[in-house]
Amino acid sequence: MVRGKTQMRRIENATSRQVTFSKRRNGLLKKAFELSVLCDAEIGLVIFSPRGKLYEFANSSMHDIMERYKRHTKDRIQPENETVAQNLQYLQHEAASLMKKIELLETSKRKLLGEGLHSCTLQELQQIEKQLERSVSTIRARKIQVFKEQVQRLKEKEKILDAENAMLREKFGGFQQRQTPSGEKEGEALCTESSEKSDVETELFIGPPECRIRHPLQN
Repeated sequence: MVRGKTQMRRIENATSRQVTFSKRRNGLLKKAFELSVLCDAEIGLVIFSPRGKLYEFANSSMHDIMERYKRHTKDRIQPENETVAQNLQYLQHEAASLMKKIELLETSKRKLLGEGLHSCTLQELQQIEKQLERSVSTIRARKIQVFKEQVQRLKEKEKILDAENAMLREKFGGFQQRQTPSGEKEGEALCTESSEKSDVETELFIGPPECRIRHPLQN
């Protein structure tokens, strides 16, 4: 049966805690001495008891070991500090360079807008003029391109509308052809008959009264 790992925690009983400290301290000092002898290692061990009492072991001078430790730590930390300092210096240089570029761009922008020209020489003014002319030429070329694109879109739209009109003419042209000629003749006959009746009713006779046709209402 495999036992689970027990969680290590502080010993609550003060007497038991002091006894355990003494045993483990002596064992730790013994292990440090054995390691220094067997492996020829330079060891410096420092222990403070819960009451603040100092216990130490060193197979050589404790002061020399501490100085060596300080030098080693300093040599290990210094490259990191140097790298941070170099990065900071580089970022500061880049920030200053960007600020200078922004200032130059702002000055150039004001000059293109016609501001701050009092300090410009004749050569600088000519350069600004040429730059503006190139800008105007580019803008006009782009405007012409936009006009052409709009004209092309309108032509395509016109083609679509012409096709729709042709379809409508074809549709309504077939509808007109379905009208019968007999209907047109009947309409013409009715128009002729009505015109004849109108001529009879309005006809004027000249001659003796007996030759006239009496109206039924006059009898």
